[in-house]
Amino acid sequence: MTPHTPCHCCATTRSNETPPHGAPPNETRRKVIMMAGAGLAAPWSAALASTNGPKKGDYLVEDDAEAKPEPLRVADLKPGKPLLAFPFDKSRGAARDGARSNKLVLMRFAPADLSAEAQARSAGGVLAYSALCTHQACDVKTWLSKEQVLVCFCHASKFSLLDGGKVMNGPATRALPFIPLTQDGDRLVVAGEFSAAPGAAS
Repeated sequence: MTPHTPCHCCATTRSNETPPHGAPPNETRRKVIMMAGAGLAAPWSAALASTNGPKKGDYLVEDDAEAKPEPLRVADLKPGKPLLAFPFDKSRGAARDGARSNKLVLMRFAPADLSAEAQARSAGGVLAYSALCTHQACDVKTWLSKEQVLVCFCHASKFSLLDGGKVMNGPATRALPFIPLTQDGDRLVVAGEFSAAPGAAS
């Protein structure tokens, strides 16, 4: 059994293996695959689940920050360079529980490039989207400046952040969920809930 990507797994048995207890070969392979799938699906589902999601008023902090996490400011984002972040619970002084469903991708644009709808949910030109592809929940973090799209590294789905996360190229079929932002001074603040459930459709 070898995981090929974060999204797929396969399990096979060698053709010269003897099925245990005389079980038919097909039945043996079916059981092995089911056991493997159950073992891998549980941690993957747990990683996506979150009982402590983004809350209105949360600051944002950089994913994998080397030092003590500090609230992100508009100036921390360079135009055209995506930044992965997590919501930060001010009352506890710590990032939310770290579930992958909480991961956000932030992009800074010139305010003049944003539609009225996008401006209404942006902060200083910064837009926030779920960082999980709606195909199979891989991270979406690569920006193609010529096409003005964000790309999933697993299966190359493309999303337009300037058009509400619309799918520009599959295999994803569902738009990337966004989350509205506001500012506390120059610090980025969560202003509401996701537009839709993050991650792959069930």
